Amino acid sequence: MTPQQVLAINRGHWSIASLHYISDWNYNEDRGQIRTGHGPANVTRLCRFAIGVLKHFPKPGQYIPEMMRQLARRPRQVLDYLRLTAHSAGAATTGP
Repeated sequence: MTPQQVLAINRGHWSIASLHYISDWNYNEDRGQIRTGHGPANVTRLCRFAIGVLKHFPKPGQYIPEMMRQLARRPRQVLDYLRLTAHSAGAATTGP
């Protein structure tokens, strides 16, 4: 095995580990109480979806935990970003 192959394997491992670190640190995933059925997988998907939204949120350079704290106080901003309210920029309007 070449050094480049070892490095590629190592990078692959750390990209997965960093994703788990973000979800565990921000959502305390390892201490979750949901253990039956599809619950754990569904909660993980929701957390990863939220992290994905935050990574593309229009505030570049801001840390995810900081964004979570700010947006927890402003849920309307999240709904506007996802275009889920009538007042969102680019929201579909219906005629009279």
